[in-house]
Amino acid sequence: MYPLEQKYQALLSEAERRALPGQERIRLCFQTLSLAGAIDRDCARLLALHGLSEGRFVLLFLLDAAGDGLAPHQLAEQAGVTRATVTGLLDGLERDALIARHADAADRRALRVRLTGKGRQLAQVVVARHSEWIAGLFGGLSEAERGQLAGLLDKVATGLAARGEGDAP
Repeated sequence: MYPLEQKYQALLSEAERRALPGQERIRLCFQTLSLAGAIDRDCARLLALHGLSEGRFVLLFLLDAAGDGLAPHQLAEQAGVTRATVTGLLDGLERDALIARHADAADRRALRVRLTGKGRQLAQVVVARHSEWIAGLFGGLSEAERGQLAGLLDKVATGLAARGEGDAP
Protein backbone atom coordinates (compact mmCIF):
# COMPACT_ATOMS: atom_id res chain seq x y z
CA MET A 1 0.00 0.00 0.00
CA TYR A 2 1.31 3.45 -0.93
CA PRO A 3 2.21 5.47 2.17
CA LEU A 4 -0.07 8.37 2.94
CA GLU A 5 1.29 11.88 3.24
CA GLN A 6 1.43 12.95 6.88
CA LYS A 7 -1.52 15.34 6.58
CA TYR A 8 -3.73 12.57 5.18
CA GLN A 9 -2.54 10.11 7.81
CA ALA A 10 -3.54 12.62 10.49
CA LEU A 11 -6.97 13.13 8.92
CA LEU A 12 -7.52 9.39 8.56
CA SER A 13 -6.50 8.77 12.16
CA GLU A 14 -8.99 11.37 13.31
CA ALA A 15 -11.69 9.84 11.09
CA GLU A 16 -10.96 6.46 12.72
CA ARG A 17 -11.05 7.99 16.20
CA ARG A 18 -14.44 9.54 15.45
CA ALA A 19 -15.64 6.29 13.82
CA LEU A 20 -16.74 8.19 10.71
CA PRO A 21 -18.47 6.10 8.04
CA GLY A 22 -16.69 5.27 4.77
CA GLN A 23 -13.17 5.04 6.17
CA GLU A 24 -12.04 2.64 3.43
CA ARG A 25 -13.20 5.12 0.78
CA ILE A 26 -11.58 8.00 2.68
CA ARG A 27 -8.29 6.05 2.75
CA LEU A 28 -8.56 5.38 -0.99
CA CYS A 29 -9.05 9.07 -1.69
CA PHE A 30 -6.07 9.96 0.49
CA GLN A 31 -3.95 7.27 -1.24
CA THR A 32 -4.86 8.78 -4.61
CA LEU A 33 -4.01 12.29 -3.42
CA SER A 34 -0.72 11.11 -1.90
CA LEU A 35 0.26 9.34 -5.11
CA ALA A 36 -0.71 12.36 -7.22
CA GLY A 37 1.41 14.58 -4.96
CA ALA A 38 4.39 12.23 -5.27
CA ILE A 39 4.06 12.20 -9.07
CA ASP A 40 3.83 15.99 -9.11
CA ARG A 41 6.92 16.36 -6.90
CA ASP A 42 8.91 13.90 -9.02
CA CYS A 43 7.86 15.74 -12.16
CA ALA A 44 8.98 19.06 -10.67
CA ARG A 45 12.32 17.53 -9.64
CA LEU A 46 12.96 16.15 -13.12
CA LEU A 47 12.02 19.40 -14.84
CA ALA A 48 14.17 21.41 -12.40
CA LEU A 49 17.22 19.49 -13.65
CA HIS A 50 16.69 21.43 -16.89
CA GLY A 51 15.88 24.74 -15.20
CA LEU A 52 12.18 24.36 -15.91
CA SER A 53 8.98 24.55 -13.94
CA GLU A 54 5.85 22.79 -15.14
CA GLY A 55 4.54 26.07 -16.57
CA ARG A 56 7.74 26.78 -18.48
CA PHE A 57 7.77 23.20 -19.77
CA VAL A 58 4.20 23.47 -21.04
CA LEU A 59 5.04 26.63 -22.99
CA LEU A 60 8.16 25.03 -24.49
CA PHE A 61 6.08 22.00 -25.45
CA LEU A 62 3.40 24.14 -27.12
CA LEU A 63 5.93 26.31 -28.92
CA ASP A 64 7.86 23.27 -30.12
CA ALA A 65 4.68 22.01 -31.78
CA ALA A 66 3.94 25.42 -33.35
CA GLY A 67 6.45 25.88 -36.14
CA ASP A 68 5.70 29.55 -36.76
CA GLY A 69 5.24 30.40 -33.10
CA LEU A 70 2.17 31.51 -31.21
CA ALA A 71 0.75 34.76 -29.89
CA PRO A 72 0.93 35.14 -26.09
CA HIS A 73 -2.88 35.01 -25.80
CA GLN A 74 -2.89 31.70 -27.74
CA LEU A 75 -0.29 30.29 -25.35
CA ALA A 76 -2.39 31.36 -22.37
CA GLU A 77 -5.51 29.77 -23.84
CA GLN A 78 -3.81 26.50 -24.78
CA ALA A 79 -1.97 26.24 -21.45
CA GLY A 80 -5.11 27.11 -19.47
CA VAL A 81 -3.52 30.00 -17.60
CA THR A 82 -4.00 33.76 -17.50
CA ARG A 83 -2.25 36.14 -19.84
CA ALA A 84 -0.41 37.61 -16.86
CA THR A 85 0.93 34.17 -15.97
CA VAL A 86 2.07 33.61 -19.55
CA THR A 87 3.81 36.99 -19.57
CA GLY A 88 5.80 36.07 -16.46
CA LEU A 89 6.72 32.65 -17.85
CA LEU A 90 7.75 34.17 -21.19
CA ASP A 91 9.89 36.79 -19.44
CA GLY A 92 11.84 34.01 -17.72
CA LEU A 93 12.16 31.92 -20.88
CA GLU A 94 13.37 34.99 -22.77
CA ARG A 95 15.97 35.76 -20.06
CA ASP A 96 17.24 32.21 -20.50
CA ALA A 97 17.40 32.73 -24.29
CA LEU A 98 14.91 29.92 -24.89
CA ILE A 99 12.30 32.03 -26.69
CA ALA A 100 12.19 35.25 -28.66
CA ARG A 101 9.29 37.62 -29.18
CA HIS A 102 8.81 38.90 -32.73
CA ALA A 103 6.39 41.28 -34.39
CA ASP A 104 3.74 39.32 -36.29
CA ALA A 105 4.33 39.59 -40.04
CA ALA A 106 0.59 40.04 -40.73
CA ASP A 107 -0.05 42.51 -37.90
CA ARG A 108 2.96 44.50 -36.69
CA ARG A 109 1.07 45.41 -33.49
CA ALA A 110 0.81 41.75 -32.51
CA LEU A 111 3.55 39.51 -31.11
CA ARG A 112 4.54 35.98 -31.97
CA VAL A 113 6.64 33.91 -29.65
CA ARG A 114 9.08 31.42 -31.13
CA LEU A 115 11.64 29.07 -29.69
CA THR A 116 15.26 29.97 -30.22
CA GLY A 117 17.66 27.27 -31.37
CA LYS A 118 18.60 26.70 -27.74
CA GLY A 119 14.93 26.52 -26.77
CA ARG A 120 14.08 24.06 -29.54
CA GLN A 121 16.99 21.82 -28.56
CA LEU A 122 15.96 21.87 -24.88
CA ALA A 123 12.29 21.28 -25.75
CA GLN A 124 13.11 18.23 -27.84
CA VAL A 125 15.31 16.69 -25.14
CA VAL A 126 12.91 17.40 -22.29
CA VAL A 127 9.77 16.37 -24.18
CA ALA A 128 11.36 13.02 -25.06
CA ARG A 129 12.56 12.39 -21.49
CA HIS A 130 9.31 13.58 -19.96
CA SER A 131 7.26 11.30 -22.23
CA GLU A 132 9.45 8.32 -21.28
CA TRP A 133 9.08 9.17 -17.58
CA ILE A 134 5.30 9.48 -17.79
CA ALA A 135 4.95 6.25 -19.76
CA GLY A 136 7.22 4.53 -17.23
CA LEU A 137 4.93 5.42 -14.36
CA PHE A 138 2.41 2.92 -15.64
CA GLY A 139 4.90 0.51 -17.17
CA GLY A 140 4.26 -2.08 -14.47
CA LEU A 141 0.61 -2.38 -15.47
CA SER A 142 -0.62 -4.65 -18.24
CA GLU A 143 -2.72 -3.19 -21.04
CA ALA A 144 -5.82 -4.64 -19.40
CA GLU A 145 -4.88 -3.13 -16.02
CA ARG A 146 -4.28 0.27 -17.60
CA GLY A 147 -7.70 0.07 -19.26
CA GLN A 148 -9.30 -0.93 -15.98
CA LEU A 149 -7.56 1.90 -14.12
CA ALA A 150 -8.64 4.41 -16.78
CA GLY A 151 -12.20 3.19 -16.49
CA LEU A 152 -12.18 3.41 -12.70
CA LEU A 153 -10.71 6.92 -12.75
CA ASP A 154 -13.37 7.98 -15.26
CA LYS A 155 -16.04 6.53 -12.99
CA VAL A 156 -14.75 8.52 -10.00
CA ALA A 157 -14.50 11.68 -12.16
CA THR A 158 -18.07 11.19 -13.37
CA GLY A 159 -19.25 10.86 -9.77
CA LEU A 160 -17.39 14.01 -8.82
CA ALA A 161 -18.88 15.94 -11.73
CA ALA A 162 -22.37 14.71 -10.85
CA ARG A 163 -22.04 16.22 -7.39
CA GLY A 164 -21.61 19.66 -8.92
CA GLU A 165 -19.15 22.36 -7.97
CA GLY A 166 -21.54 24.02 -5.51
CA ASP A 167 -21.74 21.00 -3.24
CA ALA A 168 -19.13 21.93 -0.65
CA PRO A 169 -18.62 19.63 2.35
